Amino acid sequence: MASTSAPRGGGDVPSASGIMTTSASMLCSENQSLIVEMRKVFNMMKEIAVDLERENESAKVNELENTVAELLATYEDCTYQTSAIESVGNTYQPGAELTDFKKLLNDEFMKFKGNKSSAPQNHPLLRQFREAVWNVHHSGQPMPGEEHEDIVMTSTQSTILNITCPLSGKPITELAEPVRGVDCKHVYEKKAIMGYISLNAQAKCPVTGCPRYLRQDKVVSDPLLLVEIEEMRSMSKENMTATLVEDFTMTDDEEED
Repeated sequence: MASTSAPRGGGDVPSASGIMTTSASMLCSENQSLIVEMRKVFNMMKEIAVDLERENESAKVNELENTVAELLATYEDCTYQTSAIESVGNTYQPGAELTDFKKLLNDEFMKFKGNKSSAPQNHPLLRQFREAVWNVHHSGQPMPGEEHEDIVMTSTQSTILNITCPLSGKPITELAEPVRGVDCKHVYEKKAIMGYISLNAQAKCPVTGCPRYLRQDKVVSDPLLLVEIEEMRSMSKENMTATLVEDFTMTDDEEED
């Protein structure tokens, strides 16, 4: 007969909420890895599109843009799913009745998705894709239907909120060990922010105007951050190249005059 007594050995039996938190953390980590891979694929597709545009293969570029839009729709759904899993893991408490986890996760997913624009055509990464293609033959010129000010504003668009570490003053692209706050999403140099937190009982985010407080276990180096920083470096190089091309063009025009 199977025993119904409590497990022996002196160890604590994990609670249902504790097991849920651990399981949710593992699933979020797996989803994060998938998100990182999709981001890498997007960057690769953007580079291919730029090469095709240089060869005046407009039809192939258009096909690739449609594929990018489909990829970004999946990318967004994956981020919403990650947020839903994290939310359930942090708030779940077992009740008297069995939990319908499928419905619970779907409700959370729809809540996150409902708060955001679901149209991939409006996604900032698709805007980056189009701009990279446009700049092949029209560097420094506004895209159709946009003013020049819009180009200047969006050409440096990034998913990273701050461009320098508020403590070290170094550009994000030059940080030796970049980390990001889980709650406020600001980026810091690891050594600087950990020292700052250890010296302050209530360590408020040092970014001006940010109301969030930091804890050492809530400041992490997530895989996506490293991809985003590499994107920043790439975008900076593209902008520098575009500026040099524009300067040379202006010089040639002046010589002709």
